[in-house]
Amino acid sequence: MEESPAQRRFRAIQCHLIDSSDQHSQIHHNLTAGHFVNSEGYSAVLPEKLHTGKWNVYRSARSPLKLVNRFPDHPEIGTLHDNFIHAVETFPDHKYLGTRIRVDGTVGGYKWMTYGEASTARRAIGSGLLYHGLPKGVRVGLFFVNRPEWMIVDHACSAYSYISVPLYDTLGPDAVKYVVNHADIQAIFCVAQTLNTLLSFISDIPSVRLIVVVGGLDENLPSLPSTSRVKLLSYLKLLSQGHSCLQPFCPPKPEDIATICYTSGTTGTPKGVVLTHGNLISSVAGFSIGIKFNSSDIYISYLPLAHIYERTNQIVSVYSGVAIGFYQGDNMTLMDDLAVLKPTIFCSVPRLYNRIYAGITNAVKTSGTLRERIFAVAYNSKKQAIMNGQNSSRMWDRLVFNKIREKLGGRVRFMGSGASPLSPDIMDFLKVCFGCQVIEGYGMTETSCVISCIDEGDNLSGHVGSPNPACEVKLVDVLEMNYTSEDQPYPRGEICVRGPIVFQGYYKDEVQTREVMDGDGWLHTGDIGLWLPGGRLKIIDRKKNIFKLAQGEYVAPEKIENVYAKCKLISQCFIYGDSLNSCLVAVVAVDPDVIKDWAASEGILFENLEQLCNDPRARVAVLAEMNAVGKEEQLRGFEFAKAVTLVPEPFSVENGLLTPTFKIKRPQAKEHFAKEISNMYAELSTSDPTSQKKSRL
Repeated sequence: MEESPAQRRFRAIQCHLIDSSDQHSQIHHNLTAGHFVNSEGYSAVLPEKLHTGKWNVYRSARSPLKLVNRFPDHPEIGTLHDNFIHAVETFPDHKYLGTRIRVDGTVGGYKWMTYGEASTARRAIGSGLLYHGLPKGVRVGLFFVNRPEWMIVDHACSAYSYISVPLYDTLGPDAVKYVVNHADIQAIFCVAQTLNTLLSFISDIPSVRLIVVVGGLDENLPSLPSTSRVKLLSYLKLLSQGHSCLQPFCPPKPEDIATICYTSGTTGTPKGVVLTHGNLISSVAGFSIGIKFNSSDIYISYLPLAHIYERTNQIVSVYSGVAIGFYQGDNMTLMDDLAVLKPTIFCSVPRLYNRIYAGITNAVKTSGTLRERIFAVAYNSKKQAIMNGQNSSRMWDRLVFNKIREKLGGRVRFMGSGASPLSPDIMDFLKVCFGCQVIEGYGMTETSCVISCIDEGDNLSGHVGSPNPACEVKLVDVLEMNYTSEDQPYPRGEICVRGPIVFQGYYKDEVQTREVMDGDGWLHTGDIGLWLPGGRLKIIDRKKNIFKLAQGEYVAPEKIENVYAKCKLISQCFIYGDSLNSCLVAVVAVDPDVIKDWAASEGILFENLEQLCNDPRARVAVLAEMNAVGKEEQLRGFEFAKAVTLVPEPFSVENGLLTPTFKIKRPQAKEHFAKEISNMYAELSTSDPTSQKKSRL
C-alpha cells in the first residue's frame, strides 16, 4: 500500500531525529508534522524560515512542531479565571490559602481557606468593586506584601475583567505615584502602612476613586475631607457589601489584558509590561509539561507577588490544587514559618541559596575536624551517585543530610531557582544536601516568566535548560562583543524569544517597545547565551551592562560579581570600571559574621564593623580570597579587581542601591561610592603606573 504524504513526512522525522530503539524519546508521533526539524536532545532545531535560512531556532523537544498555548490535559483553560474555576471545581474542599497571622495580629499555626471558600470571597470582592461603580477594564492596584487577600483580589480582577497592577511596597513614594498615574489606577488595595504612603500624595493621584485597606477596621481608618473624591473603606466592609449584592462574573477573553507589571529597572522610570491572560496561561502550560505539582503539595509564598516569578508559581499551583502558605511578611521569621508549614515546594533566588550555602559550610567548618571529614566523605559520595544517576546510601542522609533538610521543614521535594544565575557549585550542593529535584529557570517579565528551565533527569549544572514548550529561542550575532552563531565549539549570541508568552508591549510606550521587539515578533532580551550540547541554554553575559576598559576589553560586571559572590567574606559585590582606566575596582559589603570570625582568628581587635572594614589587613584578606576564587573560576586577567573597598552596610532597596528584584542599580551605586572609587584608582596610580588614567586624545 502506497504511503500517504503525512506518513512519508513522519518517516522522515523518525529517520532524522528519533532512534527507534530509544524508549524514552521525548518526541511523540504526530502525523501532521513537517520534516524541517533536527534533534538536539533536550531541544529541537528548526530553520527560521521554512525553506531558507539557518537552522538556528530552538524549541523544546517536548513540543518541537507546535508551540504550546494551553494545558494539554485542559485545553478549555484560556484565562486566569478559567484556571481558578478549574481548581475550584476539581479541589473545592482542599486547603488553598494559609496564614499564621490572626485577626488580632497574634501569630499561631497555619489557618486555611479552601479553594471553595476563596471562590466565594473573590466573587464578593469583585461584586463589591462593581457596587462602587468600577466598570470592566479598570486598573486595580495591589499595594501590600504577600498574604491571602492579595490572591483573592487578583482572582476577583480576573473574574470581573479588571486589570491588576502590582505596586512594589519597596519602590518608594515617587515611583508608586508615577505608576498609579501612568496606569490610571482607579482602585487600590493596601494595608495600614502603605495607606500612609498613599495619603501623603493623595492629591497627586487624581484617577484614584477607591482605597480598600486590608487588615484594618473601618472605625480605625482616618477620615478624609467630605469634599474628597476618594472613598476609603476596609476590606471586610467591601467583602460585606459584595456579599449583599452578588453579581455574575464578567469573564475575560484570552487576548484581554490580565495585568500590567511595572519593572523596576536599574535606570529611569518603571516600564509597564502588558501581559494578557493568554500570555500567562501559555507560559504556565508550557512549564507544567515538564514540571509536575500535585494537590498534596504545599508551597510557601514569600517571594514578592509583585514580581512575575512568584506570580507564575501561584498560577501553576492553582492549576494543580497546591496548598499555599504565606510567610508572616518578615524575612527574619521565614525560617520559623518554614518549620511550621513544612512545604514540599520551595522556590527562591540565588541570593538566599548563597546564604544557605554559606551558613551550612561555615557550620561544618566550625564543627570540628572529625565532623568536617564525615561531611566531606558523605558529600562526595552522594554527589557522585547523583551525577551517575544512582541512589546514594541512605546512611549519609541519616548521619548528615536529614539535619540539613530540617532547615526547610524536612519535606521539600522540589527546589526552584530564578531571577539571576545560580552557581553550578551551589546547585550541586543543594541537590546533595536536600536530596530533592533542583531546577534552575530563566525568564523575564516580558516573557510572562519562563523562557527555559532545566529538564527533569538532567544532572548537568551551569545552564538554564531547554526552551519552554510555549516559545522558541534563537541567538543573534553581537559583533561588537565578538559573539556569533559561527563560534566554536558553541554558537553564541543575544538571546531572542518568540511565541505566545511574549508580552504585548510596554504600556503607553511604543518607543521602548520597538527597541526590544523586531518586525518578525522576536523579543531581544539583552542577555548573551550559548547552546551547550543537547540544546541546553547557558547565560554567559549581558549586552546592556557592559563597559570597555582603557585597553579596549569589554567587561560584563554581573558575571564577575557572581564569581566573587562565592567568597565567604563577601555578602555583596559591586564591580566598577570605565574606558579611562585599565583595571577594575570593587566595593564589597562584607559578611559580618564571617569577617568577625576571621578577625578573631587573626587576633585583630576592633570596636565595631566599620572599624574592621577600614583595617588594611581586612582589605588584603578579602582581595586575596577574591583572587583565589577568580583563579578557580578562570577569570581573565583584566576581569580581576585590583583594589577593594569594604563597607559594613549591605546594598539594599532601602538605601537605593538595589532594585526590588535585588539587582544592583549601577548608576546609583557609582554615584553613591564615587569617593571610594576615586580613592581606589588614586592608590592604584601611585602603586602601579600602568593603572593610571589614560588621557583623552
